Amino acid sequence: MAINFLSWNCYGVRSHIDDIKSILNKYQPVCFGLQETYLSPVDTVKVKFYNIIRKDYTQGARASGGVALLISKHFPFIEIPLTSVIQAVAIQLQIDVLVTVCFIYLPPNQNFTQNELDDLINQLPQPFILMGDFNGHNPIWGSPDINLRGQQIETLIDNHCICLLNSSNHTYFHQPTRTFHTLDLALCSPSLVIKWNFNTEDDLFNSDHFPIILSYIDNDIRYPERPRKFIFQKANWSLFSEFATITLDMVEEVSIDDAVDKVTYSIIQAADMAIPKTSGKIPKIWKPWWNEECRIFNKQQKEAWDKFRRYPTTSNLIDFKLAKATFRRVKRTSQRKSWQAFISTITNQISSKKLWDKIRRLSGRYSDNTSVSFLNHNGQVITDAKKIANTLAEAFSAVSSASSYSQDFISHKKNEERYDIDFNSLTDDEYNSDFYLIEFKRALRKSHATSPGPDNIHLLMLTHLTETSLHNILKLFNRIWKEKRFPSSWRRAVVIPILKPGKDAKSPNNYRPIALTSVLCKLLERMVNSRLVHVLEKKKWLSPFQSGFRFGRGTVDNILLLENSIREAFVSKKHLVSILFDMEKAYDKTWRYGILRDLYGIGFKGNLPIFIQNFLKTRSFRVRIGNTLSDVFYQEEGVPQGSVLSVILFIIKINEVIKQLPTGVNGSLFVDDLEIHCSGEDMGFIERKLQEAVNKISEWGKKNGFQISSQKTVAMHFCRRRGLH
Repeated sequence: MAINFLSWNCYGVRSHIDDIKSILNKYQPVCFGLQETYLSPVDTVKVKFYNIIRKDYTQGARASGGVALLISKHFPFIEIPLTSVIQAVAIQLQIDVLVTVCFIYLPPNQNFTQNELDDLINQLPQPFILMGDFNGHNPIWGSPDINLRGQQIETLIDNHCICLLNSSNHTYFHQPTRTFHTLDLALCSPSLVIKWNFNTEDDLFNSDHFPIILSYIDNDIRYPERPRKFIFQKANWSLFSEFATITLDMVEEVSIDDAVDKVTYSIIQAADMAIPKTSGKIPKIWKPWWNEECRIFNKQQKEAWDKFRRYPTTSNLIDFKLAKATFRRVKRTSQRKSWQAFISTITNQISSKKLWDKIRRLSGRYSDNTSVSFLNHNGQVITDAKKIANTLAEAFSAVSSASSYSQDFISHKKNEERYDIDFNSLTDDEYNSDFYLIEFKRALRKSHATSPGPDNIHLLMLTHLTETSLHNILKLFNRIWKEKRFPSSWRRAVVIPILKPGKDAKSPNNYRPIALTSVLCKLLERMVNSRLVHVLEKKKWLSPFQSGFRFGRGTVDNILLLENSIREAFVSKKHLVSILFDMEKAYDKTWRYGILRDLYGIGFKGNLPIFIQNFLKTRSFRVRIGNTLSDVFYQEEGVPQGSVLSVILFIIKINEVIKQLPTGVNGSLFVDDLEIHCSGEDMGFIERKLQEAVNKISEWGKKNGFQISSQKTVAMHFCRRRGLH
């Protein structure tokens, strides 16, 4: 798909949102500038697959003018802050070189000085493209006359050695006089003039301006494709089950790696035959109300417009207005019926998940988190998608590296890891026995249909395998279990970076890594996790104050515990102070040897702890930005986010922290969220007790590789005694 930049005076974003979507579907531009948006700061506009940058303009309480820029989420970019009275927005993005793109609106009834125009140009990094509605007339771009604005733009072009990209196509239709003019311009730096073609759309899209289009000439630079995904709604599952045959010969290969590779190949080969895939192209923005009737009358409107444009007579203008009004009426009727049909699906029998999905659709919230900004790293601006992926991967790898710990812990770590942990044993504990088919089926039933890992196997593929194939996969799992060998392909992950809410997108440290691992591996993990949790609960090893991911427990337990303590303090007219701790990069910095040492201390030996030991060993990942993968990086420490076993392994490691609390201080845990509180009549006593607790928690953290975030840790004072504050 070609690289396109578009600009259009839409004469109101909200009233022309359907036309905007039609233009986006037709051209799928990288950048789309809109003028006369008529948006006030309180208005919210969202368009799927696009980020929006706006500069609203109001006169009193009324929105007037305004400019907006829609930038595709598949292109990394950075906003250029402009300090100007002129209505303009600008970004930088990477095409073949780093390009600045600015969209501008100059109202016809507002005067600007030449210095103000010059100042705007001086703020745009070279090379740049400037597009928008200038409202200037000049013979240079085909106007029969010249006005003051046209003279200013001509002077601007001369002073800054700017090139005009416009062709002879008109960009504006003046309906009262039925004449065509050129008010929308595309200007650029000299180095870009030979790389872009100018054109205009034939359709007004219910405005009085034609969209102007810049197309990149180099066909080697294409719109980035999305990862191709299986379309399970169109799957031929009977064909898949027939060809996805997992035989006993496959699982009995000499090497565990070869056996896993053959099973994976068989499933994916059958999926390629029976399940269609997406094209990889950017999907069009869906209009739920669009139907065949809309298509017919929209076509009639376009035909009437084309006829009037060729022969601008009064009769043809009347025919066009009539066709336009008819299509508008048909569209509104279709929208009303579509809305009624949508609302009628919300009944008292609808599930909460489907209800919230509909609410998110209504509010314009989309699950598309692919947008990544330019990055600032070591004083350099990273603009290329591959380099951005490598920079993020390097940041993720650095967090989990041994060098990220304090020097004291590194010394302690080296001293402890001199001693190997021997889990080998002839124990006949039940948790080390072979897995049963009922465990396998239960794990398969409880698994969630999440995104596939590097092997591209989806959970739905496993659920549609034959009984024979499932039995043979279970035999493969038991072979991995008994031979104590972990497939190397299961140690690899694809990491999707998700920006943390409210954080600066330009910092690589503000992204959360979500690891996508093999679904086959997750299935075996779930079976191991079930046995591990069962033993821990049976031995009552987990702290009773840990509520995270335990059967029959939840955050409500922790809230009620704290609320009860607060109420008791209120009744006895005491003070209560609560401290809520935040662990920095808790999952990514969890000490792996410490987890294994704790398992050994609990008494685990045999297949189960050896599987976990192999599971944590030598894990690698690649960061994916769109369809671009980073180089291979390694995770030295920590548990992989997104893995089934990670939560319980982290809980095992943090379990001892609650035992560090001194007498008189109580607390609770929800996975890594720690809360402690102390009550009493004397604030000095409370302060001493809590300080003692904080010191002990900090000391425990230093010995186990955890670090408390002082910025995110907060304290709250609860008291109903009067006259104290």
